[in-house]
Amino acid sequence: MNPDLGKLQPYPFEKLKALLSGVEAGNNAPISLSVGEPRHSAPDFIQTALDTHWRGIEKYPPTRGSDELREAISQWLLRRFHLNNYPVSPVDQILPVNGTREALFAIAQCLLDRGSNKQVVLAPNPFYQIYEGAIYLAGLQPTFYNLDAPRDDTAPAGRPGYWDNDDPRWAQVQLIYICNPGNPTGQVMSKDALIELIELAERHDFIIVSDECYSEIYRDENHPPPGLLEAAANRGQVSDDKTPLDHCLVFHSLSKRSNLPGLRSGFVAGGQALIEQFLLYRTYHGCSMSPPVQAASTQAWLDETHVVNNRQRYNEKYEAVLPILAPVLPVEQPAAGFYLWPDLGMDDEQFTRDMYNRYNIAVVPGSYLSRTVDGVNPGKNHTRLALVAELEDCITAATHIRDYLAEQQ
Repeated sequence: MNPDLGKLQPYPFEKLKALLSGVEAGNNAPISLSVGEPRHSAPDFIQTALDTHWRGIEKYPPTRGSDELREAISQWLLRRFHLNNYPVSPVDQILPVNGTREALFAIAQCLLDRGSNKQVVLAPNPFYQIYEGAIYLAGLQPTFYNLDAPRDDTAPAGRPGYWDNDDPRWAQVQLIYICNPGNPTGQVMSKDALIELIELAERHDFIIVSDECYSEIYRDENHPPPGLLEAAANRGQVSDDKTPLDHCLVFHSLSKRSNLPGLRSGFVAGGQALIEQFLLYRTYHGCSMSPPVQAASTQAWLDETHVVNNRQRYNEKYEAVLPILAPVLPVEQPAAGFYLWPDLGMDDEQFTRDMYNRYNIAVVPGSYLSRTVDGVNPGKNHTRLALVAELEDCITAATHIRDYLAEQQ
């Protein structure tokens, strides 16, 4: 067996199942706010595309994906992130992937060098647990940085709490994972913060892996979250022989954007040399996307109407839920994502058990989504509330949470 398998922790929802084992569920109808699984309806044209192109399964699909899909992705990136000066080539800078989860794991296996004298791989805390498992199984040890506020007023807005720019430890970094917008915090890194990180990557020669699967679930239609490619394009040409994308990889998904988690469809885009190596890895990995899924994905990336409607539904939930919770919780509307990440002011596991026992409401303890670093677990006494249930269920759950916490005060 791979000895690094022994380093893996149970997934948060395995921990949650164990926590609630033996706890009797309340008599109410069940409401789940624990799993970040979109439950809004998928657009109808996806079914049409799948039905129309199902005969494509009679052929082996190329690992690169179809020309039509890569072109649709390239045009979407161009529109969404204003890449007019640095368009991402559909030929050699984009790869379709079977959901960002598998790709975020696989990229570490492809790019990390366990024999290097640079042994540091950075990951956010709290985090999406795939980053941690990917680093361990690539033979290295994750180094976590907390998603707290900048240390001083000179830092760009939205800068995570990793090291100061002149810290010598940057020279030991191979790769950094960022999640922007963040899961579970909803924190958005500003364009300036992203440019600052790109400059660090260029100076110390490390790779930025940006998980941007929540980038299309945001509150303000006039101010979408910036992306890493957008920041790189704003940074501009580095030199005659280097491009602003050389140290950058972004991962996008249709799961949240288009309510298609079961389609398992996303893409990775960025520096040409990095994509070339990832293509080689994936050719052996045997993980090309099926032709019907490629055809449906092409249509999804070409359409924005369903995405705007999806955002509006989440915004309605925030508008309804926040006033209910505000008297008992320090809740703020996050700039993006579909989570709330409040400090409960009490033990997060006890809160989780009581929600299930009293009201049949499933939430996840914040400490399950974090690791203890320097004696501090940034998720302790927090909970992640995924506003994925129907609007009325979200209102019902928020009302029960308010009543429960009011009793504790």
